[in-house]
Amino acid sequence: MSNDGINAPVRRRAILKAGLALGAVQVASPFVVKSLADEPVKIGLDNPLTGTYAALGKNELIGCKLALDQINAKGGILGRKVDLLVEDSTSGDAGTAVEKARKLIDRDKVDFLVGNINSALAAAIANVAYEKSVFMVDPGGHTDPITGTNCHWDVFRVCNTTQMEANAVASTLIKTAGKKWYYITPDYAFGHTLQAGLEKACTKLGGTKIGGDLTPLGTTDFSSYLIKAQAANPDVIIFLVAGDDAVNALKQAVQFGLDKKYHLAGAQQELEVLLGLPPEARIGTWVFEWYWNQPNVPHVAEFVADIRKHSGGHVPTARTWFGYAALWTCALAAQQAKSLDAVKMAKAMQGFKLPPEVSLMPDGAFYRAAQNQLIPDLYVGNAQQAPKGGDPEDLFKVTEIVKGIDAAGPLEDTGCKMTWPT
Repeated sequence: MSNDGINAPVRRRAILKAGLALGAVQVASPFVVKSLADEPVKIGLDNPLTGTYAALGKNELIGCKLALDQINAKGGILGRKVDLLVEDSTSGDAGTAVEKARKLIDRDKVDFLVGNINSALAAAIANVAYEKSVFMVDPGGHTDPITGTNCHWDVFRVCNTTQMEANAVASTLIKTAGKKWYYITPDYAFGHTLQAGLEKACTKLGGTKIGGDLTPLGTTDFSSYLIKAQAANPDVIIFLVAGDDAVNALKQAVQFGLDKKYHLAGAQQELEVLLGLPPEARIGTWVFEWYWNQPNVPHVAEFVADIRKHSGGHVPTARTWFGYAALWTCALAAQQAKSLDAVKMAKAMQGFKLPPEVSLMPDGAFYRAAQNQLIPDLYVGNAQQAPKGGDPEDLFKVTEIVKGIDAAGPLEDTGCKMTWPT
């Protein structure tokens, strides 16, 4: 899978900061006492830069970097410059992700923690942030418990829950493709909850699961799973794999000719995957969590133009927007609270609506109180083999915009019972 939008190599650990000269002075003159206003606010990013989700992680980093530039250009956070400390969590090693989170908090003394793309890693990092009482934003780990049964007062999430994605696309799939579904699912937290969400939504609409397989993260050969799916004779083969796994699975499904017999579809789809596929494999019905081609939505064109300057001319993906919104959430929380105290910031963000230049979608987006889950629009539509004129990266046709509050369902259904510090 290509790492579109990434031109420069990313080191295993990087610090993006405006005050390198200041840092040198501090080392040379340890006895100089500096005021708090001279110290930077630190945001730690614990996200994959290698492995299956590397392209996704690097695009989230591009969004973070644009937000960092904008925040600092507007005076930083509470009048202080902002540094972004970046750690490679890897794509699938929870132990490494937790180790990096503890290092960012304990040694680097970050004020905010951001991460992760892998849901299992995001959940593990969230537990560390909760233990340390650090304000955290999960940009792209979707599994429901993070803002559901395992919700924490200090952990906020930008991307959708898996149940939201399932609810957004299920009725379209039932109506247009059929009621018998076979699942190809990554064998970790994200895949498990996404399949459960789709099964729940499908059953309510009269559909049924007729089979499925759990696939290890990093699978390259999907032939045995595709043979079993074909033997089950479903109406729809549901692909829940992501990143490089999704590229491999969909490419092989088309090579097997399954697209001529069955509807190939799923819930979450991403531009990184479509860019990594040959045109003939860009097919199916999916959910995008954000899409760049929104000509009538204020501020989107400016955002796209700014990202192109950071990405070698490539358009932003949903992952780019996740990173962008996550860093702005940190800045907005401090601004609202007029403090870097985690409790004050978390309380200030209850029900907070993102400004339109950050939400970048028709109906805006807000953090639902007592859950800390962002409630945005969701974009249902179809992959395009090639754009019908216009930009060559316009590979998804939006057919329906689903309001997040309709996809989210009642708060009590999430299982979140938030406990605040006394």
